[in-house]
Amino acid sequence: MHHHVKATLGVVFFCMASYKDTVMQKDLSPSKKIRLAVVGVGNCASSLIQGLEYYRQASSDVKKSHIGLMHYDLGGYTPESIEIVAAIDIDKRKVGQPLEKAIYAQPNCTKQIVSEVPATGVTVQMGTALDGISPHMAEYPEHQSFRISDAKPVDVVQVLKDTKAEVMVCYLPVGSEQAVRFYAQACLDAKVGMVNCMPVFIASNPEWAAKFKAAGVPIVGDDIKSQVGATIVHRVLAKLFNDRGVKLERTYQLNTGGNTDFLNMLNQHRLKSKKISKTEAVQSQLSEPLEADNIHIGPSDYVPFQKDNKLCFLRMEGTGFAGIPLHLEMRLSVEDSPNSAGVAIDAVRCIKLALDRKVSGPLTSISSYTMKHPPVQFSDAIAHDNVESYIAGRIEA
Repeated sequence: MHHHVKATLGVVFFCMASYKDTVMQKDLSPSKKIRLAVVGVGNCASSLIQGLEYYRQASSDVKKSHIGLMHYDLGGYTPESIEIVAAIDIDKRKVGQPLEKAIYAQPNCTKQIVSEVPATGVTVQMGTALDGISPHMAEYPEHQSFRISDAKPVDVVQVLKDTKAEVMVCYLPVGSEQAVRFYAQACLDAKVGMVNCMPVFIASNPEWAAKFKAAGVPIVGDDIKSQVGATIVHRVLAKLFNDRGVKLERTYQLNTGGNTDFLNMLNQHRLKSKKISKTEAVQSQLSEPLEADNIHIGPSDYVPFQKDNKLCFLRMEGTGFAGIPLHLEMRLSVEDSPNSAGVAIDAVRCIKLALDRKVSGPLTSISSYTMKHPPVQFSDAIAHDNVESYIAGRIEA
């Protein structure tokens, strides 16, 4: 009798849990649209916007296998759910242009995913530049670098309110510390969720995190981690060394590319946060962090003919069983901007789930999965499991 009661209770509790999960799943997406604002209409924005059209046109087989995405349907939202409602840039070849034309304008050089994007009804508006442009870019040809528009900057907060934007994705150049903070404040003022793809510490800064929490606004950040890029590969290999008992002694990651991101990063003064972000992403996977002299991670050079192709040269030197050395060298070649676009789409949809659920502040699960410098670092396997739990409604953030 006693065992029968326990078994019955177990069934009851299981049914209650299943009912709760079912109710949560039904309540996840009261609105099937996500109104997205894009700040920075560069290569990453181009890949994201072209990618949305690619998945709209995709066959049912592609959608079922969710090629290129964590999930095709994430909590009730698909790529088709995302609607671009506002776009902001400062380049004279983009400001004032229809968004579907601006994404192909110079100096963008990413691969063409679709031949054209249908009319969006969105015109690129002039943003506030602040420190968004490095002075050295004026020394390079127009087709490779930024050229600022003389248009009057818009009131960003008003634009976000007027367009009823729900989420902003921030794609400013590395080193735009003042500008990223400006747009973060705009998100707070307009009550718009933020995906901070830049290595400017907002979600991972306790003061800013508290501001987003107090304002009732969710944020994912900081510094986007590509689908399979240099950082995540380096992290996984560092964790592999650590878990298998090989002591990592020294490592470097050298990256080259030919897009405006790499041109911008020739200015070493703009790299402080970027190097911290990339280095901590790898160090966090080790039981004992390496001394500064034994780890070098960061952009190495600008090679114009590479365009949006990024090359990563990775070396790891370790000591294994009985003091025997083990060395690993690897070369990774990726199209840089498409490599992060799907990750951004996942982050945007997770922000929307937070808005639906009235969750605010930094979303630690999706941040650790998609960002190099999240508020809390986890191994990538644990981060993945946490995100799955978040999507299913089993954990809050």
